[in-house]
Parts: sequence; C-alpha cells; structure tokens
Amino acid sequence: MKAIRRFTVRTVLPESIAPLARLAGNLRWSWHRPTQQLFEQLDPKAWAEVGQDPVALLGSFTRERLRELAANQQVVTRVRELDADLEQYLTEDRWYQTLGADAPASIAYFSPEYGITHVLPQYSGGLGILAGDHLKAASDLGVPLVGVGLLYAAGYFKQSLSRDAWQQETYPVLDPDGLPLTLLREADGQPAQVTLPLPNGRRLGAFIWRADVGRVPLLLLDSNIPGNDEAARGITDRLYGGGGDHRLQQELLLGMGGVKALRVHQRLTGAPAPEVFHTNEGHAGFLGVERIQELAAAGLSWDEALAAGRANTVFTTHTPVPAGIDRFDKAQIQHFFSAGLAPDVPTAKILELGDENYDGGDPSKFNMAVMGLRLAQRANGVAKLHGVVSRGMFSGLWPGFDQQEVPIGSVTNGVHVPTWVDPRVAEFARSAFGNQTVIDRQWERVYDAADEDIWALRRTLRTNLIDDVRRRLRASWKKRGAADAELAWTDSVLDPDVLTIGFARRVPTYKRLTLMLRDPARLKALLLHPERPVQLVIAGKSHPADEQGKRMIQDLVRFTDDPEVRHRIVFLPNYDIAMARTLFPGCDVWLNNPLRPLEACGTSGMKAAINGGLNLSVLDGWWDEMFDGGNGWAIPTANPSTDAGTDDVFDPDERDDIEAAALYDLVENHVAPRFYAAEISEGAGAAGPSDPVGTDKVPHQWIAMIKHTLANLGPAVSAERMLQDYVEQLYRPASTSGQAARADDFAAAKELAAWTSRVRNAWGDVSVEHVDSMGITDEPQIGESLTVNAYVRLGPLAPDSVIVQVVHGQVTENDDLAQTSTDDLTVAEQLGDGRYLFTGPVTIDRSGSFGYSVRVLPKHASLANQAELGLVANASN
Repeated sequence: MKAIRRFTVRTVLPESIAPLARLAGNLRWSWHRPTQQLFEQLDPKAWAEVGQDPVALLGSFTRERLRELAANQQVVTRVRELDADLEQYLTEDRWYQTLGADAPASIAYFSPEYGITHVLPQYSGGLGILAGDHLKAASDLGVPLVGVGLLYAAGYFKQSLSRDAWQQETYPVLDPDGLPLTLLREADGQPAQVTLPLPNGRRLGAFIWRADVGRVPLLLLDSNIPGNDEAARGITDRLYGGGGDHRLQQELLLGMGGVKALRVHQRLTGAPAPEVFHTNEGHAGFLGVERIQELAAAGLSWDEALAAGRANTVFTTHTPVPAGIDRFDKAQIQHFFSAGLAPDVPTAKILELGDENYDGGDPSKFNMAVMGLRLAQRANGVAKLHGVVSRGMFSGLWPGFDQQEVPIGSVTNGVHVPTWVDPRVAEFARSAFGNQTVIDRQWERVYDAADEDIWALRRTLRTNLIDDVRRRLRASWKKRGAADAELAWTDSVLDPDVLTIGFARRVPTYKRLTLMLRDPARLKALLLHPERPVQLVIAGKSHPADEQGKRMIQDLVRFTDDPEVRHRIVFLPNYDIAMARTLFPGCDVWLNNPLRPLEACGTSGMKAAINGGLNLSVLDGWWDEMFDGGNGWAIPTANPSTDAGTDDVFDPDERDDIEAAALYDLVENHVAPRFYAAEISEGAGAAGPSDPVGTDKVPHQWIAMIKHTLANLGPAVSAERMLQDYVEQLYRPASTSGQAARADDFAAAKELAAWTSRVRNAWGDVSVEHVDSMGITDEPQIGESLTVNAYVRLGPLAPDSVIVQVVHGQVTENDDLAQTSTDDLTVAEQLGDGRYLFTGPVTIDRSGSFGYSVRVLPKHASLANQAELGLVANASN
C-alpha cells in the first residue's frame, strides 16, 4: 500500500548534544575534517549507509541511541568543542576584516547552480563546482557574500548505463526537509515567499530556503509550493532540464525573484543591503532588470537607473563558445514582460539589452550574455586565455576598438583546497611538518619531505581509488543486468603499482572524451605494455538531450568492456562530488584534451594538482597560463590559429588524429618512463649523485615534479587567491562606483545618465578631420620624438567630454597597428565651429616598422573603462 500523504519528522536532540543540529546544518562540515570525523564516530556503519550525510545520520538514530550518545561524556565534550570552534569560525575577524571600512559590507552572488556537497545535489559540472568553491573560500576569508540560486527538486540527474552502454537518466525527487536547509519564515511563522506575475493572469511564487555555507548564507528559491498551478510548481523541477519558456521562467525567477529574495532576507534578518551584485554567467542576468525596476519605481529614469545599476554590477562569463549561451526569441521576452514583471520599465528598453545588433548577430534573438555585459560596468572571463577568447567573441559590442581593448578582463578560477585536498595529504603535512603546511599557504615546505614518504603516500591514494573503483564498477555492472557470478573479474580491476591516468568531466563534444580512442590498437598497447603499463579511470555525464555526447560515452564504454583490457580501463557512471574526492587524489596524471581554445578554465586539473597529481593537457584554460614544463606535460595542438578564433587549419578528423598521436607519444615516451623508476634514463643527477636512475625503486624525477607542482601550483590554483583577486580587482572598485552613483539621491548617476545621453546624441558629429606630425628626421631612431597635431571636430561637445589619443606601435603587413601604446593629446587651440587642435609628443619606442593613428573617446570620471560606452572616432586615411 502506498502512502497518500508524507511528511518529515525532525530529530529532537537531547540538550547535551543539541549542538549536533547546528554542526549538521552548517555546510562547513563538508570541508571541515574534524566535524566529519565526529559524525563518523557516532556510528561508522550508519555514516557509510547514509552516504556521509550528517542530517540523514541524525535522522536515522532512534530515541534510545540518542539517549546513549547524550550520556557519553566523551561525545558530549567533543560536540561542545566543535560547536565552540564553529562559533569562533563564524564570528572572528578574518582576512577580509583587515581591509578597512571601505570594503563592501555585503556582496550578492547569483548563480544557476552550486556544487557544495554531494548531499545537496544542485550542480551539473564546472560552473556549479566553481560557485560552491567561491562561497566556501568567501567564508574562509570572511568575505560578506550572500549566494542566490534555485532549489531544483531533482537536482541534475543520476546517471547509469544500459547493458549496451547507453546513458540512462533518473531524477529522484529531493525532500527539502531532509536537506541541510532552513525555510525562511515571516514573523507569524508563515513561509516567506516571492512572487512574479506571469502572462494570462498566472503567478509564479517561490519559497526561500537558506543553506549556511560556513559564514555565507545561500538563498535557494523553490517554486514547488501550494498556490502555484501545476506548471508553475514545475519551474524548479530540475537543473537545465527544459528549454524555451521553461528555461526562461527559471532565469526570470533566479534573477528577478533572486533580488526579491535578497530584500526579504534583509527585512527578516537585518542583513545589510548588498553593495555589489555579481552575476555568475548570463543565466542570472535578469537581476539587473529587477534592480532597474526598483530604481525606476523610486523615480529614476531608465538611463539613470541603468547607470546606477551598472556601477556596482560584475558579470562573469564562463563560456568560450556562442552555442553555450542562452538565447531566446525576442517575442518570448516581450510576452513575459507584458505580464508586468517590470511595470515601471519600458519593455523596448529591456529588449535592447539582449539585442544582437552587431555583425553576425540575429536581430530576432535575445542574448543573455549580451544582456549581462550591458548591465555590468565590470566583466571578466575565468582564465587569461578565456579573457582573450571572450574579448574576441563579444568584440561586436564595441565596434571600432581593437579586440585587446574590449572591456572584459579575467580572473583565473581556483579550487577550494580544504574541500579537494585528500585527508591523507593533509595528515601527511601535519605529520611531516607539525601542522597543515601544505594546505595552510606554506606550500614550498613540501621540498623538505622525503621522496620515499611522498611515493608511499601516492601509492596509498592510488590504492584507495582502486578500492572505490572496484566497488562502483561492480555496482554499475549489476545495474546493467550482470549477475554476481559474472563479476568476479571486478575484484582485480586496476593495479596499485601501475601508472594511473584520470579523465572526468561533462561530455560535450569539444572536451573530446573519445580522443584517446582515435587509434584503439595504440591505446590497447599502452594499457598492456609489458614493462610500463598505464591504466585509465574515466567518468562523466552527457546532457540528456546531447545524443552525440551519449554516443561518445557508449563508444568508450564498449571499449572498456573488452575482456582483454577491462582490468586496465574503466568508466564510472554518475560522476559527482563524492566520486571526485577519491578520483582526483588517486590519479597520478590528470588528462584534459579539449579542442583549444574552447575550455574556459577547467578546474579539475587543479584539484588533481593540489593532491600531487601531474597534468597532461592541451594548453587551454588555466593550463595555458600555469604550465611551466615542470608540473606536467602539454599536448601539442594542431591548429595554431585557434587563439585568434579563425577557421581550423586542419580537417577536424585530421586534427584529432594528429593530437591523439601526440597524446600517445607523450604517454609512451615521456610520462610512463618517468613514472617507472627502473626505466628512467635522463642521466646522472636527476635522482641524486649516488642514485642516478632511482635504483631504490622510487622515481625521484617524478617526485621532483610532484614537489614542484605542490609548491608552485598550490597557491596559484587556490580559491582563496581567486577570491582575493575578485575582491581587489572587481568587488571593491564596483562598491566604490556604486556608492558614488547613489550618493546625494543618485546625483552622480543622474549626471552620468544625462552626460551619456548628450554624448551619444552628439557622437555622430565627432570626427578626426586631419592629422600631421612635426620633428621627425629622415632616418628616425629609437628615442626620438615627434609632435602629433590632430584637428578634431567635436560638434556640440566640450573638449573635457573627450580624450584624444595617439595610438602608436608596430605596423603589420596589412597596415594594422600591433603591440600598441597610447599617449594623450591636449587642446592647443579652439578653431571655431566645434573644431579644436589637439597636440602632443610621441616617443618612438621600437625599431622596424613604426606607425601611429589618432582617435577620440568619451571621457568621464564615472566610466570604468575607456571602451565602456562603445563609442570611438578613429582617424581615417
């Protein structure tokens, strides 16, 4: 018989162990090993059965068991100690509190997904994991962040394989009452909620659930509530599960509903109003529209509200390909905003925000990333190379500017070290150095560790991975329909003394899961090499609608099913945080072979690196800027033109063949020989004067690379470094701009809006009429100066509204300027009729072909970048 109604009974803890509820409810436990150990010690067997979920563990205890624990003085003492430790962590001053009073008091961070812990499955891949690490690092540093997202009833999906290796998806529904969440309630006890009007008189309401990520509150909106009709209840059904109107309503709820949720949270808790709004990818872009609606309702015009909202908004783009950006028909946007979503804002102005009014754009589409860029005064990619790619991808929004001047910077992603470093690595640091040196910002002390100890640790991590692989592989085969009698072979899969390579990520085509299969015979030879075998552990999910990605998984799994090699290569379904925390530390080498430059950052290799893994990767994402020859290997790319985003030099099949061959060669002739000590042949001195080839069976050159990786990559790839970059480069400047815009009843925003309108209206009259130079010799030399005179028409604009620059540098074969520098020219004479002479010196700073040009740009103290308005008047020949 099935239940006709269900409800969740909350565990009532005895007073002496009541702090267990707070310890379980604050997600700091997900990266705080002592708290995890406490819950494990309460009942090791039950801890494993509930998937290491503290809330589920407490819910599994009987009243008798709780009384036993409450009477155990050791347990009571430990609970109180850890509760006091949590209280100190939540209240003490940390790095951010040393920055002074001008640092923003609150920063709102919007993201469509968050990967914090496997017990709160609200993530699909790198974007969500990055968002989770962002919140955790903010908590550790004391950054006053508040996260905003959606609570998906079924998360992303659980992945399994059919007998013929086809990906299958299931969507188990989550019970919010069984998760580490608290429902925001009004003073009368009723659930707080936000509401958005929908077309045809419908409404979309949402409750607000709060997760505590250390010091950071995370607000998650849930549309599965009474009062919504069936369609509205399903809006937050699953992550990336629907398209069209369903996806649009998710993004309206995330952005506009998210701002409303922040206001409710402020009202109920007394939290300060955010001084900075960070839009993590275009999915959350409608938050800017809601903020404009707030300002418009307070009496500001569209232009004034836009100026005020942009001033303290940061937009981060995560995709290097146009296909990864959400785009809607403009008619859809018109339809939904006609319901009164922003009653004080002209819908035509909203449509302009996402307009693809540039070469190659589709005028019928509304582009979420384009809207994000237009609503934010500051924008960034997530690696240096990704910044380059993004500036090229969105250059159409800034016509007349060179790509390098497009105002999109970069902050390279990082990973939250306490989450992703294996407890054994942390314990090794404690035992070797007396503290958690390796994860406490003193990474260079790893050089003091004995090679033999590190080699033994690596084997332990590898063995732990293999134990987990065997368990998961057996379970996967049983789901595929295999009987126990068929699965004895899974007990001997992989070898703890064999070079182990890992590959795990989402499975879009550009990540090239099956590049390793380009030459199956060559791969098989590597796996079965008699002296230097390798073994591969692979995992990843394909989007449910991506048939090509599913086919790639099927092709790979069919290869792994071959009895000849299945002990050396495995595919593990249902890749998630729990699997990753064993996989990253256990692999000796992390493989990444995307099609360059389509990997925005790719933080999985960072997680391997902080555990002593070496990277074998295409020079893309973070690896492009951090590979130094001593921390791994770079897979050569066949298309040198991809940096510039031009067409492929090679046919795709030819390109993949070339790069796969390079991969095989690196593994066979460089990676494997260095791993196997007896085969090292680089010469004396590599492993020490008396042990040139590692006769002690310890591969000293390999260990040297591990030490170099930990010492140099450790601090560079940490999420703490990333957060500090965001604070200094983006959050503090945005807060300053926002405060200035809002001062004196938005006086600065109003002035900027009026100025911008005047400049835009007059810009058609701005031109460089004539340029000449004086003082150049017949044979100029480096260091000589010339005087540049520019005759400029400004029309109705005053000279202090513009900046006139001479741009100089190397001249290419096409007469383009490269490697440019700029010097400002000053007004020398008013010529009448809106014409001025600007003049100034230019120093020749390079040999070879040298040239210059002149341009006019808008100038205002409130602009964050000279290219911000997208207005420029360049001199013509």
